[in-house]
Amino acid sequence: MTALSMPPVVLSIAGSDPSGGAGIQADLKTFTVLGTYGCAALAGLTVQNTQGVRAAVPVDPALVRDQVIAVLDDLPVAATKLGMLSNAEVAATVADLIDERRADFGVIVLDPVMVATSGDRLLTEDAIAVVRDRLMPQADLITPNLPEAAVLLGVEPAADAGGLEAQARALVAAGARAALVKGGHLHGELIDVLATPDETLVLRGTRVETRNTHGTGCTLSSAIAASAARLGDTVATGIRPPSVTAAQDYLARAIAGGADWCLSRTPDTGHGPVNHLVTL
Repeated sequence: MTALSMPPVVLSIAGSDPSGGAGIQADLKTFTVLGTYGCAALAGLTVQNTQGVRAAVPVDPALVRDQVIAVLDDLPVAATKLGMLSNAEVAATVADLIDERRADFGVIVLDPVMVATSGDRLLTEDAIAVVRDRLMPQADLITPNLPEAAVLLGVEPAADAGGLEAQARALVAAGARAALVKGGHLHGELIDVLATPDETLVLRGTRVETRNTHGTGCTLSSAIAASAARLGDTVATGIRPPSVTAAQDYLARAIAGGADWCLSRTPDTGHGPVNHLVTL
């Protein structure tokens, strides 16, 4: 096999989900089905399943750094997805390494995992500050949901599509190169907003009624990274809208494909995973 026929390499730096629906496990599935070669550096370990998170333990920041360096020293990474970074020390370590070796990370998608679906904060204030002040300006695209966008901006969550657009533009004004604010928490039509310094795009989708939405944020951000790698996005071009819409299409099909799954022993409670294998 020649170098030209090799799949692009995509790296995830995130937390784990032993039940496989979210985190690095979901990222690696997504990378694979979208035709990329997936790598991963664990930033945190969780004890969770479709019913909820029972415990979480951060990985030592030096070990996170060594994992990432081992990948960057060996493989030509085209895109990187940043997910749950556990605490301020881990987040700062990743930010330091990006400062040192920015070109080696390819395009960067930052999924600022800080607010659970329940509304509970998943990161401390000092960790949120690192995400906002250091990682957000380093990334080519940030993908917060409504509560996360509100935390980053220090405001109340948007209540409608107009507020969604305003917060997406505000994130760009605050230093993000581009922001995709996800409107899944709003009622009615499914709307996401993609804002860049040059334009604001309202992306509309069809809402699927299902309990199986565990890991949708992880899956979308990793799908954007994989699509950007496949479509040739670079740090110079940024992550272009076709990479975002391709990822949204994949996630929509994954949600629809797993909408009726009953993988859990108690499928009427909790939230089951999407069907990452829908493209197969």
